[in-house]
Amino acid sequence: MSRRLLRTPLTWVAVAVLGVGVAFGLYWFQPWKVVTDNQVDEQLAEVDATPAGTTPADAPGTGATPAGTTPTTPAAGTGTPAGSPTSTRPVVVSRGKFVSHEHDTAGTARIVRTAGGGHRLELVGLDTSNGPDLKVWLTDQPVRTGRAGWGVFDDGRRVELGRLKGNKGDQAYAIPSGTDLAGLNSVAIWCQRFAVSFGAAPLVPVG
Repeated sequence: MSRRLLRTPLTWVAVAVLGVGVAFGLYWFQPWKVVTDNQVDEQLAEVDATPAGTTPADAPGTGATPAGTTPTTPAAGTGTPAGSPTSTRPVVVSRGKFVSHEHDTAGTARIVRTAGGGHRLELVGLDTSNGPDLKVWLTDQPVRTGRAGWGVFDDGRRVELGRLKGNKGDQAYAIPSGTDLAGLNSVAIWCQRFAVSFGAAPLVPVG
């Protein structure tokens, strides 16, 4: 009886439909990513410790000019202080720590102005879950804790910087030339497939 059942066209149709359903489910959810990590260790910018917009005399630990002394003027040719628009060193212009949304997420996001005058986003010590179709977004949405903050990042203005290179480690993403960074005050690790944030970080200006 069972052999006859296996030979019927209806049985083969059911088996084929089941196989397609399983294949689609595996493609859509990619459950193996829950238990696998993708480690990335890219070279990050060697940024100056002086916050953007300050001079070395303003930096923490240097103190004010002692009373009765005359501040010295840097000699010609000694270079522009780090943090000025014409600095020849990379400078952090904004940064913030990640908060968890759908998945536990830790690390720091920072926007760096490069020596050439461009900008890039760096994720420092990122630690989140792997998942399908993860993108890195700069957005104009505020970072909220709790479930209310999971799905807000596709509501407003956003700039996609590409696929997440890895769910762990240091990584950098070029910000397209001409991007207006004004108002882009957050970074989201966005799961495009399920329209949800894994984690996000506010971008607070430095200096």
